[in-house]
Amino acid sequence: MDYWKSVAQRRPAGSTEFRSRNEPTMNDSRNKILFLDFDGVLHRDAVYLEHRRPVLRGSGTLFEWAPNLISALEPHPDVQIVLSTSWVRARGFGRARDALPPPLREKVIGGTWHSKMGRSEIGGFRLVNTWWANATRYQQIAAYIARTKTDINWLAIDDNDTGWAEACRDRLILTDSDRGLSDWRVLALLSEKLLSL
Repeated sequence: MDYWKSVAQRRPAGSTEFRSRNEPTMNDSRNKILFLDFDGVLHRDAVYLEHRRPVLRGSGTLFEWAPNLISALEPHPDVQIVLSTSWVRARGFGRARDALPPPLREKVIGGTWHSKMGRSEIGGFRLVNTWWANATRYQQIAAYIARTKTDINWLAIDDNDTGWAEACRDRLILTDSDRGLSDWRVLALLSEKLLSL
């Protein structure tokens, strides 16, 4: 656990601690977490906001590979999801969660980013250049784990491995941005890792 605290402490001094009301606590049996990115995982990584709505440019549809994740998680009802996607920062936690199909939406217990993390402590206005805005996905996940103050069995699915610690690479299911969870090899790896979670 000290390792996670050291990663999380790389935030600027004065950072406020944030805890979702659904985050696991020390006495909580809900400790199997899947950190989930959307773009490059549940659909191609070609999503842009147009008129404040996400639009997939190119072939395919938003969340076209979500049924594959639903199937992979079906034998694991105790695995819960934490959103580690830029959708939470861009659209808000509720909208990001609600964009998922119901079987995935029901498993979501929080996000690595919280809206208060991008606000000034003085005046509450939105900040552009914050630790969270510049942190790698791995750093965001490490900070979430440190905040929970409990041991978590976890995996992450993402198409970006930038800054990922070698000690935790075995917890990352890395997808190809254009194939995501449509790749049978990635699905096989996910199924295998879920068994040992």
